Amino acid sequence: MSTTAETAEHEGALETRGLEPVPDSERHGKTSELFPTWVAANISVLLLTMGAGLIVSNSLNFWQVLVVALVSPVLSYGLVGLVSIAGKRGGSPGMTLSRAVFGQRGNLFPGSLIWVARWGWETINAVTGAYAILTVLDICFGVKQNTALKVITLLAFVAATFLISGLGRKVLHVCSQWSTYLFGAFSILVLVYLLTDTDWSKVFDQPAGSTAMMIAGIGTIAAGGISWVPTGPDFTRYLPRNAPSKPLVGHAVGGAAIVVVPMVLMGAVMAVSTPGLSSAQDPVAFLGDLLPTWIAVPYLIMALIGMLLINSMSMYSAGFTAMTLGIKVPRAWAVSVNAIISLIFGYLLMNVATSFMGSFISFLTLLAVAFSAWIGVFGIDMLRRKTYDGEALMDTKRTSAYWYKAGFAWQAMTSWGVALLVGLLFTKVDWFSGPLATSWIGRNGLGWLMTIVVAGVLYAVLPREPLPETATPTEPATPAEATGPTAEAKPAPAKA
Repeated sequence: MSTTAETAEHEGALETRGLEPVPDSERHGKTSELFPTWVAANISVLLLTMGAGLIVSNSLNFWQVLVVALVSPVLSYGLVGLVSIAGKRGGSPGMTLSRAVFGQRGNLFPGSLIWVARWGWETINAVTGAYAILTVLDICFGVKQNTALKVITLLAFVAATFLISGLGRKVLHVCSQWSTYLFGAFSILVLVYLLTDTDWSKVFDQPAGSTAMMIAGIGTIAAGGISWVPTGPDFTRYLPRNAPSKPLVGHAVGGAAIVVVPMVLMGAVMAVSTPGLSSAQDPVAFLGDLLPTWIAVPYLIMALIGMLLINSMSMYSAGFTAMTLGIKVPRAWAVSVNAIISLIFGYLLMNVATSFMGSFISFLTLLAVAFSAWIGVFGIDMLRRKTYDGEALMDTKRTSAYWYKAGFAWQAMTSWGVALLVGLLFTKVDWFSGPLATSWIGRNGLGWLMTIVVAGVLYAVLPREPLPETATPTEPATPAEATGPTAEAKPAPAKA
């Protein structure tokens, strides 16, 4: 097959490229494409419910909620943007680049944990999407929920997710752009309605809560963004190697914040008149009660599209993670594993679990710790490693430069394992409480931050071993990258 034909195949509507590094000849992406990507990653009505929880459960006032809403995306999506720089350096998905850090066998451990964690995230989104469909059916046609209808709507949502995620990056980008415009327009309508229909004296008369609860709130809202950090490189691997790094961070933070801030605040305002929405089993139906039909129905439809995109992006990356773990099928088929799991867990959450939001917050808390151990190690490695050996990434045998000792990089594995354990010691959820959960760090919900710090510090101080002399970058840097104003310095041989 000619180079032109290969390029056309990989860049078509149906993406066929798997884990292999994207060659420079196919790197036609633009940093501006990342803004709608991270907008779409946050279009979820769950942010409204979480904003309500800051008022009801955390006992914060409006101004404290504003601080939480502003700080959370800066922290979490700042990390997303920073780690996504590795994507343009190596041209491969995040969990494939992680082989260079943990070793070919060692990477299976954090990879498996992150893959399993994605099951929960996709299940939560699938259930929320199904509830959105049920609410629209109720408002428009008076159709009430029952077990059979729950299963049908859940199946429809997961099937649509599977279809979109299987098509690949270009389809996701186009969908993200349109959903950004449409959801933004209807969010403004909701905001205007709340401005005119809300008793603002009651909103601003809310007493202030404790600083501890405000910090805990930041951790809860930020947890959703932290779950995207390992997948950041998946959406930047088509960028030219010499693309500037600052926009990667700026678009990630800006795209998330433009959704997170107003939606969390709207949820907080809604909670003043409807405090029960922060603990409702159905996290969507309240919109039909709070908003007039002409706003509620199109807003729910736009939110449904947004949740489809969130799940599609998650499954898109989960397909790469599954392939990284050695599941030897095309990416589109690897996605089907997560789709089936979402159906099973979604059914249990909708029909067996007693508290949707309780399960969701517990999951977010554990998710943040699980992902943070990887973030700390990979982030420190990025400070030292400017290039990746493309052949070594794909070589899973003993001949790989990333084989290290028996397939493991003991420094990374030790740092990851110790940090994960420490983070759990400071963590408390509905059904689990670490022995240090009552400490200041634990009470403030900072177990995830402690995990990042411990992982990063340990990995930074443990001795490094140089890579074999044969290790080379994925492809030579272009002259623009070597000399341009936004280029990064040409590195010495990478360290393991």
